[in-house]
Amino acid sequence: MYGARAMIRILLVEDDPDMLDLTAYVLRRERFVVIEASDGAAALRRWKIDRPDVVVLDIGLPSLDGFEVLRRIRDEGETPVLVLTARNDAQDTLRAFNLGTDDFIPKPFEFRELIARIRAILRRAKAAQQDVREPKVDANGLLLDPEAYEVTWRDRFCRLTPTEFRILYLLVTNSGHVVSANRLYTYVWGADGGDANALRSHISHLRHKLEVGGAAPGTIASVPAVGYNGSTVATPSAAKTAVSPVRIPSS
Repeated sequence: MYGARAMIRILLVEDDPDMLDLTAYVLRRERFVVIEASDGAAALRRWKIDRPDVVVLDIGLPSLDGFEVLRRIRDEGETPVLVLTARNDAQDTLRAFNLGTDDFIPKPFEFRELIARIRAILRRAKAAQQDVREPKVDANGLLLDPEAYEVTWRDRFCRLTPTEFRILYLLVTNSGHVVSANRLYTYVWGADGGDANALRSHISHLRHKLEVGGAAPGTIASVPAVGYNGSTVATPSAAKTAVSPVRIPSS
């Protein structure tokens, strides 16, 4: 899918018409197929109709802001999203990662960086597709399904983003051992490496998603200057068992 770059579809969401035209031109010059939207409502419509491979999403949008667009995309799918914003605010960065963005670039930015980050997201998405060959895991009642990016705990399930799932999968399958930050970067983000702030944000969001009625299958403990210990999350069964998650309809 990702080998033919000319067929890669990018949904570009930007309310500044000059910036939209220029960015679309640069991306098309790189042989991407660009779908344009200038407000949040249009962005959601184009996402549902065209099902792009990547969404490049500005935060400051009319009708629906980028945060709400991101939230709705994550409610329904796992399309990789790269967030753009002119607001240099750490809280915006944290909020975007907590809502499930795959990457974040503050404005102004160089187009070379934007293109490099898009290609890195595509490489990670391709690697995530290959994860379907990894076995489902039953870790003492904590069920992980690599194909659906779903985790089931106490007969309830939560859908994770590919990034969140890969973090949890590595921690659970290495239960009893500290997983170094560098190993997480490589496993989750590939040869491009990762970002410490992004990893912390994803783990924070992951902890929150795993809570069920105030109780979680355990904790993901940070080990300063080393990495993370998932030994208290769950201990994998001796045999990795194929299981089907129990789906609980949304209330």
